[in-house]
Amino acid sequence: MDIPDWFVWTAFGLTIFQALALVPLVRRLRGPDPAQRSKARFDLLEAIGGLLILGSLLLALVLADSWGWLTFVGFALMATVYATKGIRLLRARRRPMT
Repeated sequence: MDIPDWFVWTAFGLTIFQALALVPLVRRLRGPDPAQRSKARFDLLEAIGGLLILGSLLLALVLADSWGWLTFVGFALMATVYATKGIRLLRARRRPMT
């Protein structure tokens, strides 16, 4: 099956935008506030998971090889990050305000 060129270019553009989104996240990692750095770590892992998903899509379209395993790695990474963020949110809500 022939994949249209516009779909490959769309996947390439999305992958580039996802990679560019890493720049502000890396800058936030260098900040002085420990709470912001901790949040930035999870956001960085989430962005890397998205980059893995989009990159595997692009590689599968361009090279026509089996790059599907990268998609599963990306989904597993994002699921772990979302679960960790959810647990942290629930723990923060249960703490009494003093």
